[in-house]
Amino acid sequence: MTVWDDLVGQDRVREQLAAAAKDADALVTAVSDGKPLEQGSKMTHAWLFTGPPGSGRSTAARAFAAALQCTSPDRALGGEPGCGFCDGCHTSLIGTHADVQVIRTDLLSIGVKETRDLVRRAQLSPAVGRWQVIVMEDADRLTEGAGNVLLKAVEEPAPRTVWMLCAPSLEDVLPTIRSRCRHLTLGTPSVEAVADVLIRRDGVDPERAHSAARATQGHIGRARRLATDERARARRAAVLKVPLRIADVGGCLKAAQELIDTATDDAKQMAEEVDVKETEDLKAALGGVAGGRMPRGTAGAMKELEDKQKRRKTRTQRDSLDLALTELTGFYRDVLALQLGSRIAIANVDVQDSLDRIVESSTPAQTLRRIEAVIACRRAMDRNVAPLLAVEAMTMSLRAG
Repeated sequence: MTVWDDLVGQDRVREQLAAAAKDADALVTAVSDGKPLEQGSKMTHAWLFTGPPGSGRSTAARAFAAALQCTSPDRALGGEPGCGFCDGCHTSLIGTHADVQVIRTDLLSIGVKETRDLVRRAQLSPAVGRWQVIVMEDADRLTEGAGNVLLKAVEEPAPRTVWMLCAPSLEDVLPTIRSRCRHLTLGTPSVEAVADVLIRRDGVDPERAHSAARATQGHIGRARRLATDERARARRAAVLKVPLRIADVGGCLKAAQELIDTATDDAKQMAEEVDVKETEDLKAALGGVAGGRMPRGTAGAMKELEDKQKRRKTRTQRDSLDLALTELTGFYRDVLALQLGSRIAIANVDVQDSLDRIVESSTPAQTLRRIEAVIACRRAMDRNVAPLLAVEAMTMSLRAG
């Protein structure tokens, strides 16, 4: 099993990264630190991975990072870096390699302070590996100030440092940064490819794997969760009942409140899993005693942690709501396809009866307006409109059609 095996349905990207890793290996092996890259080399110091949600942007970046750190002896015999078995590959993939830093945020944005810490790390030489690699999974969440801090590091990189930025699209990254990166675009994997990886890697029942892959339209992460998490399936089933529950104003308001409550419960569950451990670990680090008062001067650190946990809870709630809205969009997309007699595959075949009822009771024009209402709700939440107000406005628009 090579490091590329989890890169589903991205053959072209895989070929480009494998070629770059081979050039990078030859460069480190043949030349001393600080020598410029040879002309024609497929390796460079900054990469930008873009693609729709679920396409595997961060998976591609982590696989590339592992290939750069590969220490397999087969490389000397002409084998490609990225064996998947050596210590360099293994530790890179599981997140314990000393020279591979993976940045993902549970918050709404990545600020200047965190970015400055990364830039300082990027100036260091590799400690045990062949390259110093920094993978930023949420480059689209950089604030403007943080982006400007990062720009300097990308413009003048250390000789053996590689930046890997992941974002949904080019427009989500500052033009000055993206112009200094080599750009790779990933597409949405096919339903068959996603089902295959669920069966092969996660041991999911074939029928359930195909159902999850079809329902999520090629989103690998969502498909895995839907196939393996009963709670996720129950939440999706509740969301897909919304179009049938908005016959009157009361139904609209009740459906909106239930969507908000579900998102809040998701955020609360995550908080219970993470916040308690974080708080206890910080108290221990600051010299606190279980059940006793904290030492003087530690209130600021505790307050900073509480603020971080609150921001993470807000993002979790918004992400859960956004997923529900994505599923609603998919439902009405299926309705529109049936109304227009399209031959495209239906994603939500498990709720065919509900689709048929909406198809018979509405027109294509109404369905388009409903899709626009869901999109408008997502935009409103991006502008920090109160979630309940945004969702109530959406459900009322769905009822009006």
